[in-house]
This record gives sequence, C-alpha cells and structure tokens, in this order.
Amino acid sequence: MFLRQRRSVVVPIITFVVLALVRVHAAILSPQSADVFAEKIELIRDQKVRPGTQRTPLTEDEFNSWFMYRGQKVLPAGVAKPQLTIVGEGQLAAQAVVDLDAVARRRARGGSSFDPLSLIGGTVPVTVSGLLHTRGGKARFEVQSAAISGIPVPVTVLQELVGYYSRTPERPEGVRLDETFTLPSGIQQVEIGRGQAVVVQ
Repeated sequence: MFLRQRRSVVVPIITFVVLALVRVHAAILSPQSADVFAEKIELIRDQKVRPGTQRTPLTEDEFNSWFMYRGQKVLPAGVAKPQLTIVGEGQLAAQAVVDLDAVARRRARGGSSFDPLSLIGGTVPVTVSGLLHTRGGKARFEVQSAAISGIPVPVTVLQELVGYYSRTPERPEGVRLDETFTLPSGIQQVEIGRGQAVVVQ
C-alpha cells in the first residue's frame, strides 16, 4: 500500500511516464539526494495547508537519484534505468531501457498483422519529450517526439508501451497518453523550470 501511494504521487508529477527520455549530462546523483526527494514526496502527500500556499521544488538530480537508489521497487518488470531531464517552460524529456519483446508478444496474440516492435525487439532505450500542462488540479502530457533505439516512432507505438507497462487490475489497458488526469494530494499545478519542477498545493 505504501509503495502504491508513493507511486501514485511520483508518476503523475513527472508523468509516468515515464518512462523515457534524454540522457542526463553532468548530473550529481547520490543517496543523499534520493533521501531528500523521498522526504519531499512525503511532504507533498501529507500537505495540510490552504490550496495554493505550499510550494515544493523537486530537482532533476533529486528525481534521478531517487530512481537510481530507491525507485527500483516501483518500476514495472521490463523497465529500467529511467532518467529525466527537466528542460524548462513546461518541457520534459526522459529515457528508460524497455523490454519490447513482452509488448510484441501481447500484440501478436491480439492478431496484429504488422508489428514494428517485433522488428526491433529486445531491451532497448526508449526516449520521449513533450510538454506537461497543469492547471486547477488537472494535468495532461503532450508528446512532442518519441524514439526507440534512436529511431523516431509515432505516438501510437509509444502508447502501446505505456499502456502495457502501466496496467493495473483497475486499469487493465493501462494509462492513455492523451488523457487529462487529476493530480494527487491536492496538487493544483506543477511549474516546470530549468532543472526543477515546483509542485504547488
């Protein structure tokens, strides 16, 4: 239950996505930064202030440190080494190593006549970049580009990956990239600056 609650905060804030995107250069990753990130997530979860009065900055290094040292337990099997780049002005970029074979097998069982994922296969880097729009407690991630092993792919292919790896008993088809979702823990918006995201509650 604790891991599920933590994941429900982390994933929408950084948009699952997660999952993705552009290698972090000159990052300072450490167990200490991972601990700071975990403490901030607890602060966000336990907020008891008037809406719009609590601002919690989450830095790029803190996020990547948390996934390196403490986040493996919340990752679905087949997804590894997630890294996030907080570009600024609403833009995020990320990278993860993803097992494509499991997704291709599922598509084959569904009777797909042509599956581009089967042509690549294996465990490969998947990258994605886009804009995170948040307002009034709602959020939507607008995908601008995606690639598998450096090969650009349409959003429909990325959706297959996200849908497969975000499945839950409550949502057997997983998360849809184009849907607007409610931010957890009373979050009103997330301000994306260069190198950090400020969570406003």
